Amino acid sequence: MTDPADPPATRLVPPGPLRQGTAAMVLTALPGARAVGGVVRDLLAGRAVHDVDIAAPLPPEAVAARLRRAGLKVFETGLKHGTVTAVLDHQPVEVTSLRRDLDTDGRHASVAWTTDWREDAARRDFTINAMSMDAEGRLWDYFGGRDDLAAGRVRFVGEPRVRLAEDYLRLLRFFRFHARYGRGEPDPAALAAIRAALPGLARLSAERVWMELKRLLAAEDPPGAALAALAPMRDQGVLATLLPEAGARADLAPLARLLAIAPSGPAADSGSGPMLRLAALLPPEGGTAAALATRLRFSGEEAKRLRALLETPPPAPDLREAALRRWLAELPPGLATDRALLAEARDGADRAALRARIAATPRPVFPLQGRDVLALGVAPGPALGQALAAARRWWVEDGCRASAEESRAALAGLLRSTPGGGVTQS
Repeated sequence: MTDPADPPATRLVPPGPLRQGTAAMVLTALPGARAVGGVVRDLLAGRAVHDVDIAAPLPPEAVAARLRRAGLKVFETGLKHGTVTAVLDHQPVEVTSLRRDLDTDGRHASVAWTTDWREDAARRDFTINAMSMDAEGRLWDYFGGRDDLAAGRVRFVGEPRVRLAEDYLRLLRFFRFHARYGRGEPDPAALAAIRAALPGLARLSAERVWMELKRLLAAEDPPGAALAALAPMRDQGVLATLLPEAGARADLAPLARLLAIAPSGPAADSGSGPMLRLAALLPPEGGTAAALATRLRFSGEEAKRLRALLETPPPAPDLREAALRRWLAELPPGLATDRALLAEARDGADRAALRARIAATPRPVFPLQGRDVLALGVAPGPALGQALAAARRWWVEDGCRASAEESRAALAGLLRSTPGGGVTQS
């Protein structure tokens, strides 16, 4: 039922994602509820909808009770913030009570429940995220979000300086949303406020900074989206604040070349698109991986990937067959194509032929293990590791081609040729 005091801006074709599954049941169970935020934005933009968020003009306890009566499983995932999660057939939908901010501290807000949709929309960050829609396709757009979306404008709801002071994470979200939905130069009023708000970034946790930066670096649609956002970030001093390892005037040319070579992001064999793009922003001399990983609190796998990208010697475009196999053998699995892309992005030398050869060449794996050394009578201990390392050196020098049988024969020969040379046999 539509509130006559709050008429919709327009009516569109009833949206499919709101008329099926968990979303449909939630909207039916909660009179006056609407879909909000990203689902509305992406429906209007003609993009795929991945998640449905719903808001309701009811306090969270009443929301939970009504959803349970409708037969939905309810998890009180963020009750103090007014959010519960409804689940049907493993399909979750977050439902949040309409809210108004009581006070803010630059990152978090204390809230009170309201029944005023405009008041709830006014606390959202950007106009394109402040729209709401019901299952009949009625659209409420209090701040011109539909026009901004069509024009490729990312614009704060209200005064940018005020909205940034409420939550400094919005500074990073502005550029992430500009990468995905913006066209042309970012909103000048927002940029002026962002430059003044830079000190507020120090209040954000390292985990949230990296999460936003990673999402921005992963942007693939439209092509070049990440670069379109990083350039104004550099010009406003944001990139130097977030990523001082890249320098005060970060060189974006390697990233531009990388995006031209591989516009879709991750190489097929690695899934490391954001990390590869991050590596393209950092200086080629390396030495930054460990400190950066610690500062931004990377996962162990992320830290390992960045270190390998920055510290592995780059491949020459004309590597010969044996040299290519040796280079591949020394790399962690799945890194070769990314490392070749990074080298090409940095020096501009065409490595398309090399990348094709990498794709066609299985990564050589040393065929021996400790048990092969034990079988030849070497006792467990340091001597075993020394013998295995010697055999691997022989295998690498031979071009990483020898089979397990050939490598075992070579190992036996090495053991016979080094009596008293530190290899102890039982």
